[in-house]
Amino acid sequence: MMKRFLSVALALTMAASMLAGCSSSGTGSENTAQSGSNSAVNMSTDNQETKTPKYVFLFIGDGMSYPQIQSTSDYLGALNDEDYWQAEPSLDDNQGATLDGPEYLNFMNFEVAGSAVTYDSNSFAPDSASTATSISTGHKTYSGSINVDETGSVEYETIAEKLHSQKDYKIGVISSVNLNHATPAAFYAHQASRNDYYDIGLELVESGFEYFAGGALLKPTGAEGDQEDLYALAEQAGYQVVKTQAEAEQVTEGPVMIVDEHLADGDAMAYELDRTDDMWSLADYVEKGIEVLDNDNGFFMMCEGGKIDWACHANDAASAIHDTQALADAVQVAIDFAAEHPDETLIVVTGDHETGGLTIGFAGTDYDTYLDLLENQKISYAKFDSDYVASYKENKTSFEDVLKDVEELFGLKTEGEEGDKLVLTEYEQEQLRAAYEKSINGTAASEYEQEEYVLYGTYEPLSVTLTHIINNKSGISFTSYSHTGLPVAVLAHGVNAEVFNGYYDNTEIFNKLAEMLDVE
Repeated sequence: MMKRFLSVALALTMAASMLAGCSSSGTGSENTAQSGSNSAVNMSTDNQETKTPKYVFLFIGDGMSYPQIQSTSDYLGALNDEDYWQAEPSLDDNQGATLDGPEYLNFMNFEVAGSAVTYDSNSFAPDSASTATSISTGHKTYSGSINVDETGSVEYETIAEKLHSQKDYKIGVISSVNLNHATPAAFYAHQASRNDYYDIGLELVESGFEYFAGGALLKPTGAEGDQEDLYALAEQAGYQVVKTQAEAEQVTEGPVMIVDEHLADGDAMAYELDRTDDMWSLADYVEKGIEVLDNDNGFFMMCEGGKIDWACHANDAASAIHDTQALADAVQVAIDFAAEHPDETLIVVTGDHETGGLTIGFAGTDYDTYLDLLENQKISYAKFDSDYVASYKENKTSFEDVLKDVEELFGLKTEGEEGDKLVLTEYEQEQLRAAYEKSINGTAASEYEQEEYVLYGTYEPLSVTLTHIINNKSGISFTSYSHTGLPVAVLAHGVNAEVFNGYYDNTEIFNKLAEMLDVE
């Protein structure tokens, strides 16, 4: 399939302030901020009757909150605003070129924008297991738990399971990370620990859902490697297990499990920054999913952009931005489908939580941003680790030779013309050399003192220092290698989109869907 290009100009009417202004200031009960974690919102209004959508798309950007969406939009705006970058803006005398502004992602133009609070039963900075549980079941639980209560003894039925059993909808689950990872698992599994990958995989096989696609299964033969292979069990259960794009092209019906042919770090799909045109994208899997799932009763599809989260954990802004673009490309497939089924389709785009404490603005650049500098990064931190750092360690590559690769792959250099913002300062060169020494000497992250952890987290010191430097030069910064407590956007288009207006708890996403789809 051809690689899809990002659509940033969807012809819908929404004021530019909608995304930032997802407050409860509108009229109607759907716009009222929630005062409790599980209080349902009445979807009906005085002049509108709720309709049941036949086709439901739920897109979840893992780790994607407002900063990830806005930085991607601003990055695209920066790339297309050449006149601005040719002049140096000045706050003192208001001279310099005028900034044209961001270039909106397609889902930023959706007719409805809301916000969801993400806390779980034990943290204001929750994980994917508990937040995806809230979205899929309407219940809070502990971080690390999937669709069970805080005791681990009560199981919650998911929106996908309800639609499958009560309405005979076909179900699709797509993820750019592993298919038994926390977010996809939250639509079919029930486990006290998200790390019980084999048991989660067994539930995937037992779900009977018609379409699974994306990254490989983790621990397919169990934690000790002595269990019956999950792929073999899937085939015994009637699934066609497909592991090449050529085979995937031929798939027309389910049940099917498509594992990406070009697996990368963690047996997940490659970062969008590393993907080549001959490799399937997230959008391709959505397109194939529609082909497999389309039927007279209807379907529900959950698609996760999981590597947004992984990139933000590693503080790799460029990779996070490109994977957010990949999610928007996938959303565009649903938008195109909805154009053909305008009275039957609902599209919801949200996140489970924010990752990394990403912000637009850095102390070292004051009020200025130079987001176009991120275009100089040609490779994700993960691919740099595997293709370059591993070789540096083995061969004891000199720092001077490493800097040659750094210039080619990140644009960072030790000398250049005056005003070249990619030239490393003396301070940045010292940071980079210290990180190089750490990586080459192989100090374990578990041995780091607090100061070292703040610098490197649990990541390869050389790689994370490179991304920190180019992030900061562009005016981007992170505060954490973990999740944060920011609310997430809930953007909706199509049938009943208006019910997603407002500022509410993430459990309400389930409640709104369950009510309009008439499942119990």
